[in-house]
Amino acid sequence: MKLTDYDYYMKLALEEAEKAYQENEVPVGAVLIDGSGKVIAKAHNNKEKEYNPCGHAEIEVLKKSASELKNWRLNGHTLVVTLEPCVMCMGAMIQARIEKLVFGAYDPKGGALSLGYDIHNNSKLNHKFSIVGGLAHYRCSKILSQFFKQRRGSNR
Repeated sequence: MKLTDYDYYMKLALEEAEKAYQENEVPVGAVLIDGSGKVIAKAHNNKEKEYNPCGHAEIEVLKKSASELKNWRLNGHTLVVTLEPCVMCMGAMIQARIEKLVFGAYDPKGGALSLGYDIHNNSKLNHKFSIVGGLAHYRCSKILSQFFKQRRGSNR
C-alpha cells in the first residue's frame, strides 16, 4: 500500500477522534485494517467513560479486532491512529503481532518514539513492526489542540 492509500483510513480514525471529543475524551481515534485494506474495527479513547487507565484508542481497536477475528494474533494487519502511541500501546501492538503502525500527530510529551522508546524494533523482543509517522499531522494535532484549548477555557 502507498502512503496516500492510508489517507482514507486516517479519515476514519479522525471520525473516531471526533466521537471521543463529543464524549469529552481526549480525541484520539484508531482503525485496524487487514492486508487487503478491509476495516476490521474502529475505536476511540474511553478512559473517562469507562474509568479505565488502559482505555486508549489503540488498545480498544486491538481488543475489538481480536474479538471480531477470534484471534489475538493480528499478523498482517495495520493499525492507523491519530496520535503517536504511548509505551503501553506500543507494547500491546507487539503482543498483538501487528505488521505496521501508521500514526498522525507526534506526541513529544507521551509518544513512545518521541521519548526515545523504539520498542517496536527491539531485537530482544519476539516481534517487530514497521512505522510511518506524521500522516495528516496537522489535521490530527488540530483536533487535540482544540480539545485542550476548550478544556483550559472551561477551567478558568
